[in-house]
Amino acid sequence: MDEEEFKGIDLYTWATPNGRKVSIMWRSWNYLIGFFPIDITKGDQMDPEFIAFSPNNKIPEIYRSRNRYQDDGVRRILMYLAKKTRQTHSPLGDKFWKQMEWLMFQMGHIGPMLGQTHHFVKFNPGKAPYAEERYSKENARLYQVLENRLQERDYIVDDYSIVDIATWPGYPVTNFKRWI
Repeated sequence: MDEEEFKGIDLYTWATPNGRKVSIMWRSWNYLIGFFPIDITKGDQMDPEFIAFSPNNKIPEIYRSRNRYQDDGVRRILMYLAKKTRQTHSPLGDKFWKQMEWLMFQMGHIGPMLGQTHHFVKFNPGKAPYAEERYSKENARLYQVLENRLQERDYIVDDYSIVDIATWPGYPVTNFKRWI
């Protein structure tokens, strides 16, 4: 992919697990883009200028001034970038479907469970013991699934891919350390 293809793309994000995923993808493939921090701890995502192109006021968000493309939602952004950079396998091949299997595992299980655990344990400690215990146990189980998968391989699906980028941020999984 020609770097020219990425000129005019701006990334609006913050240092959260989802925000880091897109940043990691850009840096992994050495593409330079415009970067604009949206400090969600100060409510920047509620600024009318941000909401004008991000109606759901969520980060990360990419905005492409050249053709007024915009997209929110970390998974859609990662899929868009993977396609643009040809960093995913052919949709007809087995590796593509294995990537999709693990990406959907991250989207449907790991991401939501980590978010709920973080909410109850960090922002609501002691107020919902059942929820804290339930989500913490489920996260431990999901971490073990990843540990098992990574015991005999360097990456979740063969080569470094969108799956690893989507899964890594925010996880204390032992076998991810060899990626750093």
